[in-house]
Order: sequence, then structure tokens, then C-alpha cells
Amino acid sequence: MHTTILPEGWDKPIGYANGILAQKGRMLALAGQVGWNASQVFESEDIVPQFEQALKNILDILNTAGGKPEHIIRITAFCIDKPRYLAVRKELGAIWRKLMGNHYPAMSMIFVADLLDHPAKIELEATAVIPD
Repeated sequence: MHTTILPEGWDKPIGYANGILAQKGRMLALAGQVGWNASQVFESEDIVPQFEQALKNILDILNTAGGKPEHIIRITAFCIDKPRYLAVRKELGAIWRKLMGNHYPAMSMIFVADLLDHPAKIELEATAVIPD
């Protein structure tokens, strides 16, 4: 299992963990996933459905390796539209809770000029440790 690390005296972060200590298990590195379906087709150009699809893609890969959402210890998000991201944070949070429950790994959000796969608005990469 994993332990959330929070230094003494620090406020608890909202929607992420500052650190996750993984116990033994198999590490799974997941490549960046964009919001396209299994046929590599974008069904929307909006960040909200793209985020949901990208997270589902992460979970599909994880499930194929025998893992569960709670085995994800880190997610890095790359986004090309900061104003739109900030405007839809509550919607993205609802999608997160629907797919991930109350599991919040260590996370980083990075805003970038562009992503390789057009018209991607957001890309998620993850690391998981799946118990033996």
C-alpha cells in the first residue's frame, strides 16, 4: 500500500498529495495520455471531455496491468489553455471524483505552449505501484 506524506505543521493540500511513499510492488510508468478514444480519435476539442477521456485512458492501461486507481502515486498534467482550465476546475474535480474517488496522488500541473497530438488540450502521464 502507499502512505501519504505531509510534513508536520503543513496545511493539507486540496486535490493532491505533496508526497506518496510507495511500499513494495511493481512500478508501472504510463506514457502521456491525451483525450482521444481507443482509435486515436478526438471526440471533442474541449478540455472537459478530453480530461475525462485522458483519465479513462490512464485507468484502462492501469487496469490492463492489474492495477486500481488507488495504485497511482503520481500524475503530471500538461495543459495548453490555463484560462479555460481555471474556469472548469470544478467540472474537472467532479470527473476526478467519479473516476478516482477520493484518491489524490502527488500531482503537478504544467501549462505548455502546445501538445503533439492536435487538437489535444490536456495530457496526463502517471506512475503507479501495483502491490505484488
